[in-house]
Amino acid sequence: MDHGTIREVSFFSASLNEEQELLIYIPANYTPLNKYNILIASDGKDYFQLGGISRLADELLDDYEIENIIIVGIPYKSIGDRRRKYIPTGEFHEAYLRFLAHELVPYLDEEFSTYQLGSTRGVIGDSMAATASLMAALKYPSIFSKAILQSPYVDEHVLKTVENSNNMNAVSIYHIIGKGEDKVLTTDKQIKDFLTPNRQLHELFLAKGYKTFYEEFDGNHTWKYWKPDLRRALIENFS
Repeated sequence: MDHGTIREVSFFSASLNEEQELLIYIPANYTPLNKYNILIASDGKDYFQLGGISRLADELLDDYEIENIIIVGIPYKSIGDRRRKYIPTGEFHEAYLRFLAHELVPYLDEEFSTYQLGSTRGVIGDSMAATASLMAALKYPSIFSKAILQSPYVDEHVLKTVENSNNMNAVSIYHIIGKGEDKVLTTDKQIKDFLTPNRQLHELFLAKGYKTFYEEFDGNHTWKYWKPDLRRALIENFS
């Protein structure tokens, strides 16, 4: 099996007014003669190191289980930085979404042979990073048509955004949550119920008419469960 490469790029974001580290998985079969889907992962370093997403992509591409894909990971700088960018009440949340849609995507379309279509782009995240991915797809449905949500952080702001959305024909949702996520220790040392608001979110997706894959798995808010789910997530969205 051939292995893709991971290119490390320092990208200046005008929206965020800072350098943003990028980890770009380029598959072994990459050639400008073909076109490639794009998947953008917030919590990017975790998806490469804890999720093993590049090795998984190598395997799925080698077995022809997914279409050609380039995966871009965006690492967070700190726990505080993650919170400020990923959740709707965060100080830099809107700027982060603008960076994804209006800076990162044009850069990728220029740098690589992509389809340049929203239907071939997805966003993925776990916990707060899943929240950022969902909000990006809802705000920019013509740019991101696939949102992969692994145990997203859901509050009233997220639910209200979905309630007010009208992109149900443009965006498909892949959504999982653990049955053991009713008591999650958050990064600010609070115990929060993730399960109940995720069930509310799922019911809202159904009521609004979104194309949705949903599963409640036996497990908790950790990579022990998110990592093995990635295989199905990629096949569901990019086969």
